[in-house]
Amino acid sequence: MENLIIEGRNAVIEAFRSGKPVDKLFVLDGCQDGPVRTIVREAKKHDTIINFVTKERLDQLSETKKHQGVIAYAAAYEYSEVEDMFALAEKKGEDPFIILLDNIEDPHNLGAIIRTANLAGAHGVIIPKRRAVGLTATVAKTSAGALNYTPVAKVTNLAKTMEELKERGLWFVCADMGGESMYRLNLTGPIGLVIGNEGEGVSRLMKENCDFIASIPMKGDIDSLNASVAAGVLAYEIVRQRLK
Repeated sequence: MENLIIEGRNAVIEAFRSGKPVDKLFVLDGCQDGPVRTIVREAKKHDTIINFVTKERLDQLSETKKHQGVIAYAAAYEYSEVEDMFALAEKKGEDPFIILLDNIEDPHNLGAIIRTANLAGAHGVIIPKRRAVGLTATVAKTSAGALNYTPVAKVTNLAKTMEELKERGLWFVCADMGGESMYRLNLTGPIGLVIGNEGEGVSRLMKENCDFIASIPMKGDIDSLNASVAAGVLAYEIVRQRLK
């Protein structure tokens, strides 16, 4: 099972009110009665992505066929807060090391990056709410248990979060072929590592906000690494420099 699928008006309202992290809400287009309006209001309050869809689409998504015009996709795991990452760094007596993922869409990549983050001693992973995979069961499985130990936060605006982290002393590095060799960069101190989307890489806005652009030396005949492998290579260069 990818997401926890919650169906029916009462069940969806309860999910919101109990604080369960709901990634997406699907609502029958044109349905405006009281309970549905209440659900939509709760979704907006929690900044949940809302999709107004046809009855055919809801029937397709439904497992019970008793959706009553609403289906919610809840995360398989709880999300953390960015604050939890700073608390973890402080507890360990280390400079913060946080990984930001710019629209990673493959759950296997996300799971693998969370696993790498844990092993490399990163204090957390931050993902955006839109156009990116959330904490599904596949992500949890691929992380090989790391999801139980590594905080993952979901934010509305990744670039804004990056600015806030800069104000708290973090420097940012991202991977790009046009950058300077990662071996020539000073990646010590409080740091944020930005990893781009599987197809397009790091978005222009995120790249412009980075302090360093690192290239990973490549000797082969193809020109790019899988997102989770690139994350591992750069994370371990940060580890190596911290061990000096």
